[in-house]
Amino acid sequence: MPNRISVFVHALDSISELGVIAALRLRPEVHIVERQDAEPDTVAVLVVDEIDDAAISLVKSTRGQGTQRIVLVASSLEDDGVFAAAEAGISGLARRKDVTADGLVHVITSVNRGAGVLPPDLVGSLLKQVSKLQQQTSVPRGGQRYSGITDREADVLRLVSQGLDTNEIAQQLCYSERTVKNTLHAINNRFNLRNRPHAVAYAIREGLI
Repeated sequence: MPNRISVFVHALDSISELGVIAALRLRPEVHIVERQDAEPDTVAVLVVDEIDDAAISLVKSTRGQGTQRIVLVASSLEDDGVFAAAEAGISGLARRKDVTADGLVHVITSVNRGAGVLPPDLVGSLLKQVSKLQQQTSVPRGGQRYSGITDREADVLRLVSQGLDTNEIAQQLCYSERTVKNTLHAINNRFNLRNRPHAVAYAIREGLI
């Protein structure tokens, strides 16, 4: 099937890795490949317990090997770990106890088409931590924070943080899909961000949304 998504799975324990691979092999939407056979457009599914230093190192090493689309499946999702994972370069995040085979395929599919995916219930929790995170974040060199973003950019980022894809954002804001893509591209370029989750994490950390 020409439209199948190339996926490789890596976990910090072999039982989890074998279980996820077995579930995904049954799905016609994906094609499982070995890590050494991954191409730049392959989606990596990384399975961890906590988003700790080992998990972040795994994300960074995966990106270092050329894979840009990374789904992180974690048992525990703490705010600090989620931000660290976003900054390390993940494209999607799923809570291990909640994700089903259907749910994981949905995340993989969304990431493959360029959308960022976060558990919906996590967004509100992250927003509640903005004040705390701002206090913990040092002021950038030169003693000045970025002045902010435009209303359009803030609206787009808020909807990205809610898990909407480009088409859904365009419909809700009455923009074209090209406008939404251009807005996100401008944000990423201005703040040197990697992808949508990184942009959302940055905007929340800096109090921009």
